[in-house]
Amino acid sequence: MLTPELLQALKGYAANMQKRVTFVLQNGEHSKRAELAEFLEKFASVGDKLAFEQRDETGLRSPISFYLEVDGEHSGIIFSGIPGGHEFNSLVLAILQASGTPLKMDESLQQMVAGINEELKFEVFISLSCHNCPDVVQALNQFALLNPNISSEMIDGGLYPDLIKQRDIQGVPSVYLNGELFANGKVTAAELIDKLITRDPAITQASASESLPLQDVTVIGGGPAGVSAAIYSARKGLKVTLIADRIGGQVKDTMDIENLISVKKTTGPELSGALQAHMNEYDVTLKEHLKVANVEKGDIKRVTLSSGEVISTKTLIIATGAKWRELGVPGEKENIGNGVAYCPHCDGPFFKGKDVAVIGGGNSGIEAALDLAGIVKSVTVFEFLPELKADKVLVEKAEAKANIKILKNVATQEITAAGGKVNGIQYQDRETEQVTTQTLDGVFVQIGLVPNSEFLGDLVDKTRFGEIVINEKCQTSEQGIYAAGDVSTVPYKQIVIAMGEGSKASLSAFEYLLTQSDRLDDLYEAEQQQVKAA
Repeated sequence: MLTPELLQALKGYAANMQKRVTFVLQNGEHSKRAELAEFLEKFASVGDKLAFEQRDETGLRSPISFYLEVDGEHSGIIFSGIPGGHEFNSLVLAILQASGTPLKMDESLQQMVAGINEELKFEVFISLSCHNCPDVVQALNQFALLNPNISSEMIDGGLYPDLIKQRDIQGVPSVYLNGELFANGKVTAAELIDKLITRDPAITQASASESLPLQDVTVIGGGPAGVSAAIYSARKGLKVTLIADRIGGQVKDTMDIENLISVKKTTGPELSGALQAHMNEYDVTLKEHLKVANVEKGDIKRVTLSSGEVISTKTLIIATGAKWRELGVPGEKENIGNGVAYCPHCDGPFFKGKDVAVIGGGNSGIEAALDLAGIVKSVTVFEFLPELKADKVLVEKAEAKANIKILKNVATQEITAAGGKVNGIQYQDRETEQVTTQTLDGVFVQIGLVPNSEFLGDLVDKTRFGEIVINEKCQTSEQGIYAAGDVSTVPYKQIVIAMGEGSKASLSAFEYLLTQSDRLDDLYEAEQQQVKAA
């Protein structure tokens, strides 16, 4: 796995290490231990501040568990398994951050995590093919570096089948806290932070302040529309803050992207990385892994974050995108992470050799079926309408697969389960009204998206579907507030359209600021004087 080219690249990273980091591997016997030991020994050879040792450590899970020791002290970061695939970056980042590289986490979040007083032991079950898992692993690794009360262990589910069976894990990432299930299925670092705040609201007090100066533009959302809006605003010389639970948004869950004009083919994770890299070229304040708790409208808008921090801004661009639409049938919510999933790339490997269903015959559904067909025994696609909505090229590929079966004009009625695991699906033929139960091991729901606009309440006008109503300039019903991308009423939810809408919203905000900025500065200054006087 560690090719000469990769080792050379690692030497460059290791040259900047400030503290000594030692890989401490548990002694013992395991079929994969020799491979892991060789991997760690080679890795440690790239720099004089890296070392590899094998010891008897009672606190480690197995002979394929190791932790990072920093200048002789346990960092709280543990890996159980060989961190290859998407998790290789998690290991590299953990080493660099443990050795002195600044953490990739907002300062307000750092203060909040550092202030936690109770002992938190996180276990993160992952699959090396899961592209969402590293975000969670990397966030929790940073928690461990920030607070000695916190530890985080990455566990490769493929190497611990007995443990996976014991805990009935069927989706990743699956996060346990102090031995109890904390979050499972498709989860983001922002959602983990929200759960911590729910457990102990007092931890937000350390960051509950207005730490930024008055912003010209605040963008909520880190997908194509949000990043586009932030870049266009920064290029105008404006003070810009972008708030996002993760950069890339929904795009990060899409593997094959072939319709982004001028880019023949890319993936969601690659495009998300490119969005991040492009935005890093500009002076944009990033508030990542955070959600918006409240927006107070007025001439000066005030955005309260989940961390308790408050941002005052002259204009607001909402680009929060959309999330997977749920079926809303019995057995769906009850079995999320136990056979019901929304991300075939993340959870597909858990159904190797099994029979699964994909609900939805649009592009997402057929792409999911094609992706799963190479892993599972069989895929049955359930489409509500008489015809599939997916592009012809995708339909033809699916029809050519021997292990993909397509059922059209059927309505899913219930997802059944036994012993805590999905075991089938009940559906009705919409023409004959005949009800059938099909035995299955998993159900992947791919029936479209729901706008992420609930947090706004009645701040701006929305359609009955939750889309924010905008005009041709992305203006909403509230002066100084704009919306762009999938969260808005713009037709055709496409990446390239979202990027254009984000830039349009930014240009509209800039146009507004040309005539209103000075007035808003004076108003904000007067408000600040009143606060000081009080």
